[in-house]
Amino acid sequence: ILTHPDYIDGNPDLIKPKKLLNPVKASKSHQELHRELLMNHKRGLSMESKPELQRVLEHRRRNQFIRQKKEEEEAKKLQSPFEKELLKRHQRLDQLEKEQEKQEDHEPEFIKVKENLRRT
Repeated sequence: ILTHPDYIDGNPDLIKPKKLLNPVKASKSHQELHRELLMNHKRGLSMESKPELQRVLEHRRRNQFIRQKKEEEEAKKLQSPFEKELLKRHQRLDQLEKEQEKQEDHEPEFIKVKENLRRT
């Protein structure tokens, strides 16, 4: 059971409440988007198709990514034998350091402390 509001009596002195506006629907960007959607619907354009600007930007990004990949591959091809050897040694050193860390992790704590005491 709903109660009826008091302002229906017709008293002219009372201020009648107004319905609040939805801030999302009142925003200009929402109105423009809604207008664009209505126009696209009237024209029969698919909602799945992207705006032209967005398609162009994605195409540029894709081309830039492909160009960057090609440049990286060319840079790898142009490496001298000396640079390749340096890279191999660096990778080998990294791998050895990782193996040492793994071995240290498996040792009990008291052995690590004992080695530190021997050094001092």
